[in-house]
Amino acid sequence: MLNLIWISFFVVAFLTACIQAAFFGQLGIFSAIVRAMFDSSKTAFEISLGLTGVMTLWLGIMKIGENAGFMAALARALNPLFARIFPAIPPNHPALGAMTMNIAANMLGLDNAATPMGLKAMQELQTLNPDKDTASNAQILFLVINTASVTLFPVTIFAYRAQLGAADPTDVFIPILIATYIATLFGFIAVALVQKINLFDRVILTYMVVLTVLVGGLTLWFAHLSAVQMQAQSSLISNFLLLLLVVVFIGGAALKRVNVYDAFIDGAKEGFTTAVRIIPYLVAMLVGIAVLRASGALDLLMNAIRYAVSGIGWDTRFVDGVPTALMKTLSGSGARGMMIDTMKTQGADSFSGHLVSVIQGSTETTFYVLAVYFGSVGIKHTRHAVQCGLFADLVGFIAAVAVTYLFFG
Repeated sequence: MLNLIWISFFVVAFLTACIQAAFFGQLGIFSAIVRAMFDSSKTAFEISLGLTGVMTLWLGIMKIGENAGFMAALARALNPLFARIFPAIPPNHPALGAMTMNIAANMLGLDNAATPMGLKAMQELQTLNPDKDTASNAQILFLVINTASVTLFPVTIFAYRAQLGAADPTDVFIPILIATYIATLFGFIAVALVQKINLFDRVILTYMVVLTVLVGGLTLWFAHLSAVQMQAQSSLISNFLLLLLVVVFIGGAALKRVNVYDAFIDGAKEGFTTAVRIIPYLVAMLVGIAVLRASGALDLLMNAIRYAVSGIGWDTRFVDGVPTALMKTLSGSGARGMMIDTMKTQGADSFSGHLVSVIQGSTETTFYVLAVYFGSVGIKHTRHAVQCGLFADLVGFIAAVAVTYLFFG
């Protein structure tokens, strides 16, 4: 899929440039496209290099928390809920442990730990699946929860915002938390309705009510503030919580006699490796997007969408986030490229810059996760997994737009 998308960028860009040169005399467009290719590849490398420090710091901190047992504690907190929403899984089955560890890792932003545990969970669920070619109810629910997983600490988004000059890189922390919770909740409800899971079970209802009250209360509190107060308090709470996280992780690790410094170094090495590893992917996507933009094709598409949106009387600012949202369902690296391109052209602290950051943090690469997770166990018939996953993505996009207008509009 990503191969087809990348090829189409260049084909569309070339055809658009040929049309503009032939019919409008814009002969300089070819040199502009070539220049954009070189400039964007240089930009991609500079961004990746600048990410190294931030990624090294945060993955080092997260490794301390992981070694101190905080991820395992979060997994234990999810166990009572998982026992109810996955009724086909026997108590104490290995799948439950793998799933809770996967969700916990996603919530803490530990992508490197989340994917292996997710694949392990899918393999364990496959041992309980009577029809090996068809996704079971448990596998579908796990996949949808995984693709719309609540993100407590979107570290990579903070890193990109910091590198691209945001005055306060963490000011999207609470908006992302709200939007991603809404996406996860609606994704779960969609699957529960299809699979006839009892949403009024005491344990399930308790989790849903408590979390919804917390997130809803947070939203209502910020909604009654003025724009200046909202941004000031959001920034204060976000930075306080992140600093508190660092202190709690280090303090908890010290109490458990974990070698904090060595744990940080181990995680920091992963951060450096991650920052270097994304260079080719970032170069590829930013070059493809730059070619599309320099040819005028991307502007034509965006203007057409804006015209349609303005025709029904809506504010058109959210249109800048549509490419990121569409790409996110297909490719994480593609969406990352779209997000970076928007922040570079519009500004990290612009409405569009905030919007694409929230979208990137509150939606997931549904088709990619579906292909990797189901492909790892040979699932061919996905049943309602795609529909429910895309529904969660749609809700996540709508929620991202809503909270961005609320906080930064």
